[in-house]
Amino acid sequence: MEKLIVFGILSLPVILISWRTLFSIRSHGFYRFFSWECILWLLVSNYSFWFENPFGIKQIFSWVFLFYSIYLVLAGTLLLKKAAKTDYARNEKSLYKFERTTELIDTGVFKYIRHPLYSSLLFLTWGIFLKNTTGFLLLIGLLSSGFLLMTARFDEKECVAYFGEKYRDYMKQTKRFIPFII
Repeated sequence: MEKLIVFGILSLPVILISWRTLFSIRSHGFYRFFSWECILWLLVSNYSFWFENPFGIKQIFSWVFLFYSIYLVLAGTLLLKKAAKTDYARNEKSLYKFERTTELIDTGVFKYIRHPLYSSLLFLTWGIFLKNTTGFLLLIGLLSSGFLLMTARFDEKECVAYFGEKYRDYMKQTKRFIPFII
């Protein structure tokens, strides 16, 4: 019962942040919301196992995934802020201000993967999952990953609609989540 209460309380800010895309099934934000909720459930379920068996193989992989997740979100966000020009005339309500880029970013981490921020959520999902692995949490991790895949696919459709052929070429040169792999 405690987990449900904590999950409910922590879900409120996620709902507030996601409100404008929550009912738009064709928006990448719709699927991102459900991934965030899965990640939140994993966190609420596994917070008590965070430092248990600190030198176990699962913990080591967990920390590698978590630190890589931090790297990806920092690298991606800094490049978005530094290199991207935002255009407030690009009035797509489903996009946050930092997502309203008018130039395609293909340097830094974006040179290798199209979605470093979603990739960071993918590594966050599995980093948290590895803290305490159960069959049910495996299902939640798979759901989160599936929602992130859907998020990326819908984001790519939005980018193709905005950037056109330039984004299609970019897709051919990069991977979606993990450099040189997928």
